[in-house]
Amino acid sequence: MEMRKTIAKIDPVWERITTEALSAVKDEPLLGGMLHACILHHEDLESALAYRMAQKLASAEMSEQLLREIADAAYRGDPSLSQKARADIVAVYERDPACHRFLQPLLFFKGFQAIQSYRIANWLWTEGRKDLAYFVQMRVSEQFGVDIHPAARIGKGVMIDHAHSIVIGETAVVGDNVSMLHSVTLGGTGKQDDDRHPKIGDGVMIGAGAKVLGNIKVGACSRIAAGSVVLQEVPPCKTVAGVPAKIVGTAGCDQPSTTMDQLLNDSAR
Repeated sequence: MEMRKTIAKIDPVWERITTEALSAVKDEPLLGGMLHACILHHEDLESALAYRMAQKLASAEMSEQLLREIADAAYRGDPSLSQKARADIVAVYERDPACHRFLQPLLFFKGFQAIQSYRIANWLWTEGRKDLAYFVQMRVSEQFGVDIHPAARIGKGVMIDHAHSIVIGETAVVGDNVSMLHSVTLGGTGKQDDDRHPKIGDGVMIGAGAKVLGNIKVGACSRIAAGSVVLQEVPPCKTVAGVPAKIVGTAGCDQPSTTMDQLLNDSAR
């Protein structure tokens, strides 16, 4: 009991995940093996993440054991990966109405799993291990339908809902506390080999199917409506919509990425 209290003080996210896992085993014994293997057999979130990512990305070309060793090395080499993972879990729990427990992103949500796998690929990229980073990118695309270049820079507290068909290019930058839905593209234009992808500010909400193209800035706490094609800079705290996207009003609130309100109502005008 004293050990559990200590863990809760040091790492409340991991303590909550393990508590939820114990409850889930009681509720659904058929998932007991999975819950023990993925959560309850591990001493910390980093170990559980490494196990889960290796399990999802393993193939005939790269064993689960090798991928787990790579992930373990990433978490040892860059402590910020652990902080970002915790922030991402909390972001999903707070913003996704389908998420009712902290363990759900880790076990079931491919948006969260894809982002954590990308973070490992990004660590490999910064370490100069580019071919291995490309391999992880390939497996993320094959397994999750999410294609994030390992050189892209993505902040913490990011929530990708549903996640299918997400594309984030090589020189893209995504700030902290950003939310995006499925089929979002942060892409380039033309064939130039330079800084060619969007820069998304903190607190931005990007609706389903939106395309942001070129080396343009999307200001903090702005909102991109579903299906929009953004080709020009977006000022902070604005809502843009349409093809091509135009400013249609304010963002409607201080933190659109956390409220997830996508309706174009009077407050956005």
